[in-house]
Amino acid sequence: MRVNVDFDLCESNAVCMGVVPEVFEVREDDFLYVLQDEPPEELRAEVQEAARMCPKQAITIEG
Repeated sequence: MRVNVDFDLCESNAVCMGVVPEVFEVREDDFLYVLQDEPPEELRAEVQEAARMCPKQAITIEG
């Protein structure tokens, strides 16, 4: 699985970080960072939940 973020849509509101902090992090500069572009399969459910919860639908998953 590969995680993609459309940074033009992303508002860095940290909802995704709240769901799966192993993959997403909003830092003090108020920007979202993807810590794992290809997270392990055991995180799939959490990553999918983060994508669903994103207020701007900025997260997509390939594979």
